[in-house]
Amino acid sequence: MRDPREIYEVDEQVAAELARHVEVGQGPVLVHMVRGFVDAGDAGQLASEHLTGHFESTRLATFAVDELLDYRARRPAMTFDASTWSDYAEPELVVDVVRDGEGVPFLLLHGVEPDVQWERYVAAVRQILERFDVPLTVGVHGVPMGVPHTRPLGVTAHGTRPELVADQVSWFGTVKVPASVSALMEYRLGRAGHDAMGFAVHVPHYLAQSAFPHASLVALQNVERVTGLELDSQVLERAAREVLAEVESQVADSEEIAAVVRALEEQYDSFSRAIGRTNLLAETADIPTADELGAEFERFLAQQDGDDRSR
Repeated sequence: MRDPREIYEVDEQVAAELARHVEVGQGPVLVHMVRGFVDAGDAGQLASEHLTGHFESTRLATFAVDELLDYRARRPAMTFDASTWSDYAEPELVVDVVRDGEGVPFLLLHGVEPDVQWERYVAAVRQILERFDVPLTVGVHGVPMGVPHTRPLGVTAHGTRPELVADQVSWFGTVKVPASVSALMEYRLGRAGHDAMGFAVHVPHYLAQSAFPHASLVALQNVERVTGLELDSQVLERAAREVLAEVESQVADSEEIAAVVRALEEQYDSFSRAIGRTNLLAETADIPTADELGAEFERFLAQQDGDDRSR
C-alpha cells in the first residue's frame, strides 16, 4: 500500500489551535457522515448539513479526491447557464473541527465516499485519529426498513466492543451485506485497538428516497447520548414535524396506503411485544413487500403531481 499520508493534507495552524484546546490524552471525538453508501431518508446527509451549518467549524484535513473517486461512475453536477459553464459541484472529503453548543471541539469527517483505495483511506483516517488522540469514532446513516412512520424509529447499533452497544437492542442475527468504507473503517479500527461505533437509523422503506429529518434527529440524539456533545438536535424537530404531517396527509388521501401502513403498525407492535426474538418480523400476517409498498406510494405521489398540474 502506498503511503496514506500522500492522500490528505492537514492545516497545521488549525491542528495547533486544536491541540491548545484539548487536554493531553483526551482528544476530540470523531463523527463521520460520508455520502455514497445507503443513507435512507438522507439521515446522515441532513445531520452533516445541520452540524456544518449550525456550528462554528474550521477545516483541519482535506483528502485528495482525485486519488479516491471514479468520476465516470459518480459524475459531479455542473451548471450550464445560457452559453457558459457557470458552476461545478466540486466533490470533497474533509475533516472539520466543529465546536458544539458548549464550545467543545469534535472532528467531523464528511463528504463523498471513496470509490477506490479504501484500505489506504482507512489507514489515513487512522493516522489522523492517532495524531489527535481521538478516543471514540461514531458514524450514522439511514437504512430502509419495513417499519411504519407512526412508530418510534428504531436504531441498529454496532461497535468494535460489545460494551459500546450493551444498552441497545439487537435487531439482527448474522447477515452478509455489501461493504461500505465506513463499515470497513470501523472494522479496521477495532482490530487496531480503537473504539468505534455507529448507528443505522431505521427509515420506513416507503420514505427512504426522500429527505426524512426525523431520522437525522434520531441519529444526532444517539450521537449526543454516547459522546456527551451538545449538537442542538432539537433544531431538527420542526422540520421533522412538518414532513411527518405531510406524510400523514398523503396517507389519509389513499385508503390503499393507509391499509399497508396499518399492516406495518401491526407488524411493528407484534415485534415490540416479542422483543428478544432473533426474527425481526416476529409472527405477523402477510403484508406487502418493501418493493410493493414503495411502488404503491410512488404511484400515489405521481397521481398527486398529476392532479396539481391539472388544476
